[in-house]
Amino acid sequence: MGFLRVKKSEDLGGSSADPTAPLLEVDNLHVEFRIEDGTVRAVNGLSYTLGRGETLAILGESGSGKSVSAQAVMGILDTPPGFVTQGSVKFRGVDLLALNKKSKTYDHVVPEVRGTRIAMVFQDALTALNPVYTVGWQIGEMFRVHQGASRKEAKEKAIEMMERVKIPSARERINSYPHEFSGGMRQRVMIAMALSMDPDVIIADEPTTALDVTVQSQIMELLAELQRETGMGMILITHDLAVVADVADRVVVMYAGREMETAEIDDIFHLPSHPYTLGLMESIARPDVHVDRLTPIPGTPPDLLAIPSGCPFHPRCTYATERCPKEVPELESVNGSHSSACFYWKEVQVEL
Repeated sequence: MGFLRVKKSEDLGGSSADPTAPLLEVDNLHVEFRIEDGTVRAVNGLSYTLGRGETLAILGESGSGKSVSAQAVMGILDTPPGFVTQGSVKFRGVDLLALNKKSKTYDHVVPEVRGTRIAMVFQDALTALNPVYTVGWQIGEMFRVHQGASRKEAKEKAIEMMERVKIPSARERINSYPHEFSGGMRQRVMIAMALSMDPDVIIADEPTTALDVTVQSQIMELLAELQRETGMGMILITHDLAVVADVADRVVVMYAGREMETAEIDDIFHLPSHPYTLGLMESIARPDVHVDRLTPIPGTPPDLLAIPSGCPFHPRCTYATERCPKEVPELESVNGSHSSACFYWKEVQVEL
């Protein structure tokens, strides 16, 4: 992995962490990809905070910028073509980014937080895990690299982590390869790797993709249980509202790289205040609301090489007026911590 071991009490990049600051603060983050066809504006001004023990869900369709924003936070963007061009990412008050004056982009200057203080569970465990190494070797690598553990010590710690994430017969399966595990068990291996260094923040990127409903529930229950045990903050990236219903405290809804709405989980479900959020709600089956027919959002997400002017959602929006293609709506307070980037959020609420 190549990461340096950083103890909880040590400084980050020569700067003392502030124990009173939020675990993670992302402010006005912009990410773009420079390719032959032009510039893909993947993230356009994303901001959020994450506190200890809190679960923040980042929600949106494929291509909305959810995963790219997480990669920027982790410092694992492929550069080039990906660049952070604006904004800050602070971990316990310490900014993890610094301006590269030559390229006028931002570099991740405290890489030792990756995997130790901030960890990530990737959405496709089969491709994220190395097929030629046993799962025990891959989990144990975290302890060998970061803690200098011997092979024997790393093996025992790997077994402990496998048992912690409830993989049955861990001692017998320590020498198995990823393809010998089911999808749900491979995801548990990924969670074990992410938690091995006892991180303060875990980012779970579509952790239940391609899993059946029962296994999805098991994985989400496992993450929630581990979070209660450790007090870590969790960012849950998903396109599925049903996945976040029982575990999220707050939700950020993204579209075309922008923050469309942010609110407590109850407000998102019972008082959506953006047409896009409302569209997501109406396109899923809900046990608390009876409908004869689900209503999909018309059209498709925009090409990020040519994002529509004004509000990026206006070509698909039933509330759009002549104002929407001309002006970019800023986040406006609905009430308390609930905000919406829509000129007509009050009209959205009236129709509920």
